[in-house]
Amino acid sequence: MTDAELSDLVARSLYAVAPDVEGEPIDPNKSFRAQFEIDSMDFLNFVIGLHKATGVEILEQDYPDLQTL
Repeated sequence: MTDAELSDLVARSLYAVAPDVEGEPIDPNKSFRAQFEIDSMDFLNFVIGLHKATGVEILEQDYPDLQTL
């Protein structure tokens, strides 16, 4: 998967849990939670969406690595 495809996948997963921010650009250096004001449940749903889209198991200990693009 290319970087552009990964960015698109992340964006679609974020917009699925926070549809009111759909289309907003993603700042790669700012945390998703701060940037889009999503709560912990939305973040968990974002992680679940990434898992479903990729089939990759994402361990809870890896969640901090998913804070930014």
